[in-house]
This record gives sequence, structure tokens and C-alpha cells, in this order.
Amino acid sequence: MSGLHLHSVVVDVPRADHERAVAFWSAAVGVDPVVSEKYPDYAQFAHITPEVHLLVQATGDTSSRVHLDFGTPDRDGEVARLEDLGGEVLDRTNAWVVMRDPAGVVFCICPVTGCEVSDV
Repeated sequence: MSGLHLHSVVVDVPRADHERAVAFWSAAVGVDPVVSEKYPDYAQFAHITPEVHLLVQATGDTSSRVHLDFGTPDRDGEVARLEDLGGEVLDRTNAWVVMRDPAGVVFCICPVTGCEVSDV
């Protein structure tokens, strides 16, 4: 059995739209985000549900999308297992490993204690 659990739903937006998107999602869910001074491109809305967070992330991309972050106690082991299943590593950023599934869907793997914005 996999050690993966869904940690965050991530709204990726172009950097120019980040402030507006954060304001929108803050009003929509009724929670002020945690924004790290060190990493201002991440606005985390913790505990929207008991176990899943919402994160609005500024990217260098020109289009918006949603991706999932999965936490695991064995990040590197899970990344290797997912590669064996046909997943592809695209990047390693801070605590996250950005991957793509065989159909092209982007998702991230992070250590259970490294998915929080304050941890990166």
C-alpha cells in the first residue's frame, strides 16, 4: 500500500494574477492565508478541511491550472515507485518533487513534514 496522502489542492496562477487570486480565494473560503516572507509566491489556506489545505501559488507560466500535492513519510521512495509506474520527474523545488503522470497531469510529492509553506 502506498504511503501517499492528499495534502493540498494547489491553484497555480501567473505571477501577475497572484494577488487578485489570493484575495479571491481568501474571500471565497473566509480565511486569511499564511504567506511566508521568504516565499511570497505561496499563499496557504490551512485547514479548509481537517486534512487538506488550499494553496495559491504564483508561477512563471502564462496559464492557470490546479494540481495536487501528496505528502508521504518516504518522498524519495514514493517518487521512485511512481517513476516505475510511468510517472516522470519534472523538477525538484524546495521540499517538493514536481511530477507528471502518463497522461500529462502535473502533481507534487513532498515529505509529510515538508508540505507546509512554513517548512519550505
